[in-house]
Amino acid sequence: MSGGSIVVVNAGSSSLKFSLFRLDAAEELQLAARGQIDGIGTRPRLEAKDAASGTLVERDLAVAEAREVKDAIVLAGAWLREQFAGEPLLAVGHRVVHGGAEYSQPVLIDTDLYEALERLIPLAPLHQPHNLAAIRAVRETQPHLPQVACFDTAFHRTHGQLDDLYALPWEYYEAGVRRYGFHGLSYEYIADRLPQVAPELANGRVIVAHLGSGASLCALRGGQSVASTMGFSPLDGIPMGTRPGGIDPGVLLYLVGQRGMTPAALERLLYKESGLLGLSGVSNDMRLLLESSEQRARLAVDYFVHSIAKEIGALAAVLGGLDGLVLTAGIGENSPEIRARILAACAWLGVEIDADANRQGGPCISTAGSAVSAWVVPTNEELMIARHTRRLVG
Repeated sequence: MSGGSIVVVNAGSSSLKFSLFRLDAAEELQLAARGQIDGIGTRPRLEAKDAASGTLVERDLAVAEAREVKDAIVLAGAWLREQFAGEPLLAVGHRVVHGGAEYSQPVLIDTDLYEALERLIPLAPLHQPHNLAAIRAVRETQPHLPQVACFDTAFHRTHGQLDDLYALPWEYYEAGVRRYGFHGLSYEYIADRLPQVAPELANGRVIVAHLGSGASLCALRGGQSVASTMGFSPLDGIPMGTRPGGIDPGVLLYLVGQRGMTPAALERLLYKESGLLGLSGVSNDMRLLLESSEQRARLAVDYFVHSIAKEIGALAAVLGGLDGLVLTAGIGENSPEIRARILAACAWLGVEIDADANRQGGPCISTAGSAVSAWVVPTNEELMIARHTRRLVG
């Protein structure tokens, strides 16, 4: 593969994120543009920046221009062709939330694969249809352009069976009711970066905390996932911006049986109205919660840190000890206060924080004598997808 570019697509229900990577003279992938179309179907808006975060476009769109994900794909494609005219497009890589139990690696998309991913929609009904809509839109507009599916679940397929089970009748496990884990592309990127950033950890016992609007933790041994806080769906584990994290199934039975909540209302509660937003009553944005003087805002932050500390303890037990802790994603990379509070709660594991290094953002934020080292490593899921796409197409 020589020259040209690769587009990376991450399609959601009301937004489409896209990136364009160029292959330079040394055949290395270089980010050229990153953008998104938000408010699909309501108040669509196109924004994009170059690699240096310089604004390339900021444009409000008519609702009729972007009623659905497929419309946003067409708009984004047209803008990219206009912006990078004459540059050959080699392939499109897609973030696909669910690959089921079968797919442990990225795969070139053909009709058989597309149909297999459609059969996984019941496992991820809020995400998979939008991922597939983006794939379908590219197939309709550029049928000969190679496309690659990169799965958020694939990295966790190295789990042992014990870490994938629920204590339900076996027929449900065979039907696909098991722990899958998510944020796999982020964890894969961190595992790939550790040999360069912290080579002493690359083959060790590491817990990575992906802390953003969606949040989870993953236990790595030798760069492979052995356990994750997310399970059958992206609702499990630690509290998130609008998702509750782990919850007693009895609560759900109560809400349906005693409060008369419909499946649609329950879905809305769990995905859109809970987590930091639900607890605080203020916001799902950690920055606003840290600035707020509201008691419930402080309570939501305390609960977030408390839950992470509990899960770190559980994952350390699964690993049989801990060599390093890595924080990444929006909150993990940008909030010294949350990092400091998490590490203070992990002092019993032997973590000693370097306050100055933490304020400066690392990469190493623990002291030289810390028994367990702590790191800030920015994640890059888009680059991971671009690498996989280049490898398969090339």
